[in-house]
Amino acid sequence: MTTGAQTPCPTRPRRSRLRTLLPLGIAVWLVLEIWLLTLVAGASSALVVLLVLLAGLAAGSVVIKRAGRRAFRNLSETLQQQQNGTAPSAARPAGEGNGLMMLGGLLLIIPGLLSDVVGLLLLLPPVQKAVSRSAERTFERKLREADPGTLGGVFRQARIRQPDGKVVQGEVIREEPGGDAPQQRPPLTH
Repeated sequence: MTTGAQTPCPTRPRRSRLRTLLPLGIAVWLVLEIWLLTLVAGASSALVVLLVLLAGLAAGSVVIKRAGRRAFRNLSETLQQQQNGTAPSAARPAGEGNGLMMLGGLLLIIPGLLSDVVGLLLLLPPVQKAVSRSAERTFERKLREADPGTLGGVFRQARIRQPDGKVVQGEVIREEPGGDAPQQRPPLTH
């Protein structure tokens, strides 16, 4: 039965700027990479472009392997210190991070001249420090801007995609014809 009252239409949440601009940025990046490769191939030869791409692949593999070994060594040293009962050194130098080095190696592996240049820049310690400081400031700012609450509340809010985040607890009881009477169940707890 309808009463003629309008039912509220759920409004879709606004798309973030990142979700809007990221596909466009990737498309521009790919077009620029292809254009640079054809420009270099026209100025020299296709063999030079192939050698540059293979050199980037080899260098990126070496960088990722080296960073992975360093990360594994740091992990094993920390675990060894914990097993010996000594407190692991909490303060590590800023240049000892492996994430940006692995990202630089991955960018070297990706075929393209622009990605190789960005990957090589990420291997330089001053650039790594500047990028890590910038990322840390951005992360801290986003944490300050976030609404107070628990981490579980954030996941619940994202999971049900409702602005109020309310969850109704309940229980489904199915009565089958010809079956026994439903058993008593304990009450739901909060």
